[in-house]
Amino acid sequence: ELENQLTAKSKTLDELKQSLALNGSAEQAPEAQSLRIAELCEMMDSIVKQVAQLKASMQTTLEQWRAYDEIYAEVSLMTTRYLYCIDQCKPGEEASLEALKKQVKTLQ
Repeated sequence: ELENQLTAKSKTLDELKQSLALNGSAEQAPEAQSLRIAELCEMMDSIVKQVAQLKASMQTTLEQWRAYDEIYAEVSLMTTRYLYCIDQCKPGEEASLEALKKQVKTLQ
């Protein structure tokens, strides 16, 4: 998407250069035209730099979201295991040897 915007801006810049060269030649001196073209080139360079910075920033953000997703999945799994253990080891209930054997059989 950013590359498409950059391409569109480059096309606009080229059109402006052509328009300036065709329409403004009678009205403006060649020195003024070359100054305007230089300004437009600086603007384009600035946009290119901004796009590069945005890409780097988005890459960093994407990596951080990936790390978040991995950690979230791990925490979710640990929480599920913890809740299962809490459910299986209810305090106050006496676990007989027979009940433990039955539970082991169920888990196997």
